[in-house]
Amino acid sequence: MERRLDYPVFDADNHMYEQPDAFTRYLPDEYKNVIKYVQVNGRDKLAIKNVISEYIPNPTFTVVARPGAQAEFFKNGNPEGKSRREMLGEPMRALDAFFRPEPRLQLMDEQGVDRAIMWPTLASVLEERLHNDPEASHVIIHSLNQWMHEEWTFNYKDRIYPTPVITLPIVDEAIRELDWVVERGAKIILIRPAPVPSLRGFRSFALPEFDPFWAKVQEYDVTVGMHASDDGMTRYYNQWEGHHDELLPFANATAFGNVAHFLNRGIFDAMASAVSHGMLSRFPGLRVLPVENGSSWVLPLIDALGHSYAQQPRLYDEDPVAVFHRNVWIHPFFEEDPLGLIKAIGTDRVVFGSDYPHPEGLADPVSYAEELDSLPREDIEKIMGGNLAEALKIAA
Repeated sequence: MERRLDYPVFDADNHMYEQPDAFTRYLPDEYKNVIKYVQVNGRDKLAIKNVISEYIPNPTFTVVARPGAQAEFFKNGNPEGKSRREMLGEPMRALDAFFRPEPRLQLMDEQGVDRAIMWPTLASVLEERLHNDPEASHVIIHSLNQWMHEEWTFNYKDRIYPTPVITLPIVDEAIRELDWVVERGAKIILIRPAPVPSLRGFRSFALPEFDPFWAKVQEYDVTVGMHASDDGMTRYYNQWEGHHDELLPFANATAFGNVAHFLNRGIFDAMASAVSHGMLSRFPGLRVLPVENGSSWVLPLIDALGHSYAQQPRLYDEDPVAVFHRNVWIHPFFEEDPLGLIKAIGTDRVVFGSDYPHPEGLADPVSYAEELDSLPREDIEKIMGGNLAEALKIAA
């Protein structure tokens, strides 16, 4: 099918749907009982350490919401007060292209997408629900990465770049996993933008105890992807609302939870830590790509870093705002104001992503370019592909 755009398109935010054995195909026998699929009222559910999760209502992905089903909601709101079910409309049987790379390439050709980063979907359920068992977290993440490499590889025909997950509770294990995925061609890794759990509690991934890991990442010159996930912020919301729910991204939110969500505290705090705890100064070669976190947090963070540096420069090894601009690439949502962000921070660190095939994203990925029409052609080409190629250190 004829290309719809006459320049290379590189999508920062595509998703695979994991097959039911993604976590278990390579799981050692002694961990088989940690991950189970169970039947509840005739529906498949995922149980982690014998606790049923509703995080993803249908974890087998046999039936899914249609790509882009909520695009109008995110762009223009919900003046009619429709329920989530009404907004999502009729579900669909998942396409083979959502599960396997070769049919996905055919679909990308139809869509006019040349290359894409391919993030897992269900994988974001794991780390928060295993926070009290670091060893199991590492073992199950490795099992997932083995499955991902077998099904998708970590670089499929130089067009699809799947993102193996690295969990950080045990630093030596994280380094071992990093070695394993890089040896198999990974161009980008997925790090949860959240405090790292341990048996002693939580702490930032940017503290010096993690420096041996980040030193290896910088040495390997691999990109650090930080995709939106269950970042543990629900524990904070629960303290204010007096209950103990897990994160349910596909359930109707409370008013407080909805307001708190718009503050984007999770990625704000993660990037603030990466800068202010000195990680990005100790390792200036790191390239950090927060994806599907939007951009509404960016200017408030830059403002806070600037004020902090003006008042307390001795707290920093270098200008924290300059560090942010040097090390961090931004993926604004289509429904936000990409042009306003670009006016504030420039073009060179902005990338496009469609979130295909999720319902929150774009059914037609390259339609994102319509939000950029008023920009010079050179800038549009950078945002639609060139900047991401630079972030992954591959030819544009």
